[in-house]
Amino acid sequence: MALILIAVIIALAFEYINGFHDTAIAIATSVSTKVLTPRQAICLAAVCNLAGAMVGVTVASTIGKGLVDPSCVTTVTIVCALLAAIVWNLLTWWLGLPSSSSHALIGGLCGAVLGTTHSQWSCIRWSVANPVTGQMEGILHKVVIPMFTAPLIGFAAGFLLMGLLVVLVHRLRPRVINLVFGKLQLVSAAWMGFSHGTNDAQKTMGIIALLLVTGTRSGSFEHLPPLFDFLRTPEFKVAFWVKAACAATMAVGTALGGWRIIRTLGQKVVRMQPIHGFAAQTTAAAVIQMASHWGIPLSTTHVTATSIMGVGCTKRMSAVKWGVVGRIIWAWVLTLPVTAFLAYWIQKLAIALSQH
Repeated sequence: MALILIAVIIALAFEYINGFHDTAIAIATSVSTKVLTPRQAICLAAVCNLAGAMVGVTVASTIGKGLVDPSCVTTVTIVCALLAAIVWNLLTWWLGLPSSSSHALIGGLCGAVLGTTHSQWSCIRWSVANPVTGQMEGILHKVVIPMFTAPLIGFAAGFLLMGLLVVLVHRLRPRVINLVFGKLQLVSAAWMGFSHGTNDAQKTMGIIALLLVTGTRSGSFEHLPPLFDFLRTPEFKVAFWVKAACAATMAVGTALGGWRIIRTLGQKVVRMQPIHGFAAQTTAAAVIQMASHWGIPLSTTHVTATSIMGVGCTKRMSAVKWGVVGRIIWAWVLTLPVTAFLAYWIQKLAIALSQH
């Protein structure tokens, strides 16, 4: 029971770090275009993240039971996965790189499962058909393919939307354009924060729900009084208190901000005016919202960054600082294997310590 409580606390710590690590996703463009002050942008993102996190559980279900076999998961496995993801998030935050918290968690979960003494590669659900819908699921379809396609969609959609807006407003004065899209960017920033909450907050919900299933099946809650019946979860489901705890934790993390990443996304990739910020945020929010609807634990970081790049390319290709983009891409490529490697060896260390 104590270990499960510690695991829940670590999961909420990951959610908190995810909040300030990914704050830049929702507010970088709003701050860089000076539509909102940093304090206003953070408050808006925190409120909208909170609202979005309370909507739906499809992404949580994917994380909790769609990527690895729950029977191969123990409480220690989940703790090791979370620790690996936290280490990677803090490292990339310190370096100011907008890496994916989603992929960090998924890589950690897979690596930790493979590190257990009884696990095989069969514990990883690489590609399986949903018995109810018949749709293909698993890591290939829910993680790997979207990891490549979603950023490309974000880039192309950002480029096309910005190109359309340029055609529509080319006769207007710059002052009018800035005024109109400064107001519209408030809406796009709110939608961006909401969509971020619907996707990112649910990942930790799925992990905590999986923890409760694991604890129930292992008998950890058998001797608890009826007051704690809410912890007993024989089948996977996301309870309201889990949603509320994760939503509130992410909102608090968001409220504290992540200024290193804000500078990278909002200033170092491409310089923007309100019309560019509106196009980038609207594109990213739409892609993330669709992914949440389909239960895809998308990298909101990837989509937002490539949307900004696509918008920037409508000025000219040289408007995007490709050296910074290269550093970001390296962080994307390394996230899954590095966190899987870290979690694997943390799991091995935990097994070795338990045997002494």
